[in-house]
Amino acid sequence: MASPISIFGHRGSPGTHPENTLISFQAAHKAGAQGIELDVQLTRDGIPVVIHDERVDRTTNGIGWVKDFQYEEIIRLDAGQSFSSRFQGTRIPRLEDVLIWLSSTNLIVNIELKTGYFVYPGIEEKVIALLTNYQMRDRCIISSFNHYSVQRTIQRDSQIETAILLMEKLVDPWEYVKKIGAHGIHIEWQAVDEHLLKNTKFHSIPVRVFTVNDNTQIAAFKKMGCKAIFTDFPGPACTINYSV
Repeated sequence: MASPISIFGHRGSPGTHPENTLISFQAAHKAGAQGIELDVQLTRDGIPVVIHDERVDRTTNGIGWVKDFQYEEIIRLDAGQSFSSRFQGTRIPRLEDVLIWLSSTNLIVNIELKTGYFVYPGIEEKVIALLTNYQMRDRCIISSFNHYSVQRTIQRDSQIETAILLMEKLVDPWEYVKKIGAHGIHIEWQAVDEHLLKNTKFHSIPVRVFTVNDNTQIAAFKKMGCKAIFTDFPGPACTINYSV
């Protein structure tokens, strides 16, 4: 029998709520997700905020790079209106805001460090400090497409679970993961195959797949042995019986 598969709300529940906002994470929790995934960047004054794009243009009524906003400026942006007028006034949350809420739940959180374009000096230390303060270190996975950022996380706290992010196939990724000291692989669903899952299972490396919005595909990944999937629609994903 295939092992249970965990459902992570990818940026919360962005199919129904504005992505990477507190109400989106709360919707994923209400839907029955076991975890949420979110993205972290730093404002100009060094505050970890939760937003995916390096620019605020797509998801807010603002224009510009996240890194160029002071925290007091970025929280004045509307992160809900572009999704739906009924979410007008929704704000970009601090990572701290989300962790305060998460500490009252049993959810796992996957924090993606958005350091692919900009390094954001000190982001790893800031995130680890917040996780420690809110006693979330044992319910967190830190991931990044910037594997140097993953390495820096490991160097600063080897007990926090980490994962590399991949969009394409990599030769012997299970060996690469062990080489840099990470724990798992988070990979785009189209790059997943039986060869990957057979070998990662042999090496006890969890594989979590993104972004899967089709329940038939979710069931297939469960059967293949994936540890978890990230979905934009945690509600429907959590209503399917994957035991068959």
